[in-house]
Amino acid sequence: MNGAVDGRVDDGADAAGDLPHHESDGYLVRDAHRAFQRLLERRIAPHGVSRGQWYFLRVLWTKDGLSQRELSERVGMMEPTTVIALRSMEKAGLIRRVRSTDDRRVTHVRLTPKAKRMRDGLLKLARGINAQADAGISQDDIAAFRRVIMRMTKNLDKARP
Repeated sequence: MNGAVDGRVDDGADAAGDLPHHESDGYLVRDAHRAFQRLLERRIAPHGVSRGQWYFLRVLWTKDGLSQRELSERVGMMEPTTVIALRSMEKAGLIRRVRSTDDRRVTHVRLTPKAKRMRDGLLKLARGINAQADAGISQDDIAAFRRVIMRMTKNLDKARP
């Protein structure tokens, strides 16, 4: 990120020097998020799971049988994107889609035994990534970070356009 160009150090600031990257909460969160995603992708790929599938599995491991709409909302994806992801998960033998007996317009998503068996091993990988990220940081600092990042999220979610 920081590098020398023509003998000058790039501190990530824009041309006016208004907001260097290391002072931008959004940039730092994005950078950390991308690092988490890169490592997660490398760790879950050998198990035949993509990052997109991971998000759906995480939700379904907590509450199996959600409707496609509920699943979309919980994962934070648009329904058409969810449908595409679920098709690939179905082909991979991770989920099956079942029409509701109460309302034929509603489709519920159920984990297969294969996906259920993967749960503990993949969650262990995720915990390992968190442990790597937390290395050398005190538990008090980790707890403070989590409180702060949750508060930031809440502040932004309630902000008006």
